[in-house]
Amino acid sequence: MAETAKNFVGSFFSAERLTTVEYPEERIAPVEAARVFPFLVYDVENRDGGGPEWEAGLRCVACQICEKECPPKCIFIEKSKDKKLDYLGKAQYYPARFDIDISVCMSCQICVEVCPFEAIKMDTEFELSTADRFGGLLLNREQLARPNEYYHEIHATEAAGVDAHLAAEKAKADAKAKAAIDAAAAKAAAAPASAKPAGAGD
Repeated sequence: MAETAKNFVGSFFSAERLTTVEYPEERIAPVEAARVFPFLVYDVENRDGGGPEWEAGLRCVACQICEKECPPKCIFIEKSKDKKLDYLGKAQYYPARFDIDISVCMSCQICVEVCPFEAIKMDTEFELSTADRFGGLLLNREQLARPNEYYHEIHATEAAGVDAHLAAEKAKADAKAKAAIDAAAAKAAAAPASAKPAGAGD
């Protein structure tokens, strides 16, 4: 009560004491660690296949770990029948369906913590009210998809760390692939030299 009284009286003399924000005309930018509901990250450059940019670039591989670990069971995933290449050039499944019921989601962030592919993150958008109590609160994969640039806008520090991690993984995979190619080429080059000519030693 003393703090409230101090702000009330002080607001007549100091602008710093005017703690009330006249929402929605005025808004306070959310802190970087803020979280509301999950969204799916996609890379702008299409990794494989045609179709919409968001669909081709989704990081999600439909491993369904988030669906299994979700406490209120608000995530629904259907795995694709075919595969597409991920950012490492590895064939992976993708979600043919990925829905989140935000009327049930409790914003616990467990889905983010268990995702091994950095594919699902927490949004800061909270103005999601709708007159449709059912369909309007069940978001599909297109509604959930956000580009990596958006992720950088709302969680800059975290997104930079994720990008560095993914870049390191890709560099490691590229180096491994190059080493395998070099080893195969060296083996192929050595084979004719060591091969015994026909009839030799007869």
